[in-house]
Amino acid sequence: MAEKQRVIALGFFDGVHRGHGALLRTARELADQRGAIAAAVTFDHHPRDLIRGEPTPLINTHQERAVIMKRYYGTDEVLVLPFDRAMMEMPWREFATHILSEQMGAVHVVAGHDYHFGYKGEGNVDRLREICGEMGIGCTIIPPVQIDGITVSSTYIRGLISQGDMDRACEFLGHPHLISGTVVHGKQLGRTLGIPTANLVLPLNVLVPAFGVYATRVHVAGGTHLAVTNVGVRPTVDDSNQVTVEPWILDFEGDLYGQTMEVELHTHLRGERKFDSLEQLQQEIFRNADQTRAFFVGAGKE
Repeated sequence: MAEKQRVIALGFFDGVHRGHGALLRTARELADQRGAIAAAVTFDHHPRDLIRGEPTPLINTHQERAVIMKRYYGTDEVLVLPFDRAMMEMPWREFATHILSEQMGAVHVVAGHDYHFGYKGEGNVDRLREICGEMGIGCTIIPPVQIDGITVSSTYIRGLISQGDMDRACEFLGHPHLISGTVVHGKQLGRTLGIPTANLVLPLNVLVPAFGVYATRVHVAGGTHLAVTNVGVRPTVDDSNQVTVEPWILDFEGDLYGQTMEVELHTHLRGERKFDSLEQLQQEIFRNADQTRAFFVGAGKE
């Protein structure tokens, strides 16, 4: 038996969008009422990866999902389960009794209207209510959340991010789109232009936003800073086709190599394009810096 009592929000939570937020807020409120831990259960890989045999491009890694849940929804714990063959073939009753009740100490669970679990997704919200009742565990099912008549979903948001419609993606997410990575050594060409950038390589199987330049905010080295961030292959200076994320942190100096950086993408400023000269590239990035500062002042987010 688990030593701790938890109110658990159930789902994969890719993007941790407004629909997920409704679950997480409810779990937080119920946990406070019961003096329990507000927790969320997710998986290290998307269930479709093993079922279909091909990776699903994710909005966020499970580490990023945990950051978002804790930062915006006050979730105490994010429990990441391995989605392996044993998990895939686990009967729905066993998942509820063995994992949720015995291992995790669930006293209440919160799930979305379309939640499925267990072998072949045979567990649904009706069966979840049924078995929770048998175990004396509370169960709350959250209806779909809609914006402009559209149901908020990870699939819809993936499309927005792929198209570069970051403003609408952020509206449906309920927070800035977050990507992160470790700062690695680049060609240091930006430094010679007075535009020293940090170079991040996206993790595998993470959705690449539409190539271009974004107004962003970065969390690194214990601080938060505005940045102009390019996502793409840098056609003016490189022909390797290696996709990178390059934030130029405004009004900042320091050595960031080897550090983990979180990049919040707020709005898309322009598409990526090849310039005729480095001078043209430099002037355009300076203009993007002015646009970034103006965006955050106008949005009251500076």
